[in-house]
Amino acid sequence: MMSQNTNATTASPGRRAEIGRQRRARTRARILAAAFELFGSEQGLYSRIEDIARDAGVTRATFYNHFSGMTELREALSYELTHDFLSAVSRTLYQLDDPRERAAGAVRFYVARAREDRRWNQSMVNLSANGIIFGAETFEQAERTVVEGIEAGRFSLRNSAIGRDIVLGTCLSAMACLLRQTVPEDYPELIAGHILLAMGVPFDEARTIANRPMPELLPATKLDEM
Repeated sequence: MMSQNTNATTASPGRRAEIGRQRRARTRARILAAAFELFGSEQGLYSRIEDIARDAGVTRATFYNHFSGMTELREALSYELTHDFLSAVSRTLYQLDDPRERAAGAVRFYVARAREDRRWNQSMVNLSANGIIFGAETFEQAERTVVEGIEAGRFSLRNSAIGRDIVLGTCLSAMACLLRQTVPEDYPELIAGHILLAMGVPFDEARTIANRPMPELLPATKLDEM
């Protein structure tokens, strides 16, 4: 029986290239999985390349074949952890016309998930400590929503960066709090309401908006069909 290496050697150039891509993809996936496990632990903030390579079962040199360093790894892992969830949240909330509702809804979705999935929460907190909060995609989407609110006259802010930092910074702090202590059942709504208040929404309106029924999060299969 021919070994896999023999098969790869005798395969056509196109097939050999495909085998190489598959092997590379599996190795990259192992590295990301190991990084997720480490960053998802309480001490994950201090994870090193050596720790990740060891847990992934690869050498340091192999790690560098896939990532230039910890910064690139954190960016890739942030993307893996947030892309599908952000897509679902964004497309679900764009059913709503009011940017205040979209901002509040996004905060509620993220804080609620953080409460339900501790390892995901811990990973997001640790990754955000030494990188872009919640990853580049979420960072950009948060500011886009704030821009829409300012342009619609819903947020009283000097510029969108201030609103983005209010949303992401407060949300990150709330998620970190969930890892350390017990919070009220309506914690996602409380956080969302006070974020709106900080962006200039009157108190009664902020409380009402933050407590409105949420649309059901669209599953990935529906998103793929849209």
